[in-house]
Amino acid sequence: MKLTTMTQLTLDGVMQGNGGASDEDRRNGFSRGGWALGKGDDDTHTLIKETYQRADAFLLGRRTYELFAASWGSLAAEDVPGWEPVMRALNTRPKYVASTTLTDPAWSGTTVLSGDLKAAITDLKAQPGGELQVHGSGALTRWLLANDLVDEMTLIVIPVILGQGARLFPETGPDLALDLAGSRVDSKGVTIQVYRPAGRPRYAPAI
Repeated sequence: MKLTTMTQLTLDGVMQGNGGASDEDRRNGFSRGGWALGKGDDDTHTLIKETYQRADAFLLGRRTYELFAASWGSLAAEDVPGWEPVMRALNTRPKYVASTTLTDPAWSGTTVLSGDLKAAITDLKAQPGGELQVHGSGALTRWLLANDLVDEMTLIVIPVILGQGARLFPETGPDLALDLAGSRVDSKGVTIQVYRPAGRPRYAPAI
């Protein structure tokens, strides 16, 4: 399977608390949650739904897993009008959660990866299928990138600057070159960029 990530983030790289509830994630005094609510046009919403439908399995960090389980895992179709494809995909496809503390997941179809994470994900990628998808899961996404396990990443950039919150990319960390595989902007100014990791960047020599 190809490992792909999809992340919503702001122009200043924040991914914390993008969901509908302003108090979804208050870690470290964050108070500007819900910044992605209502953003994106119908084409962008269709792209997100079609992405979830392509998944053969999902790989999630513990926090995102618990947020998804409490929402998508407990809702009925009538609770999410228009978003039934996302709910159906998450509830019927295998889910893998990277955690050393979660021992008894209640969401059906969940497997906890608590041992050698790199080996476990490498084994999953070696299985036949289309996509092993990561949604949200910032710490996990950073770890996957640092360990060269990501095949393709989609960034959905919302035109807002928050000035606070956890960012997808840390201030210091491994460097990574990217090839642009696709790009579009919707009618509400949301941009969608698809990148494929391309090794390490080349830097100009000192003069």
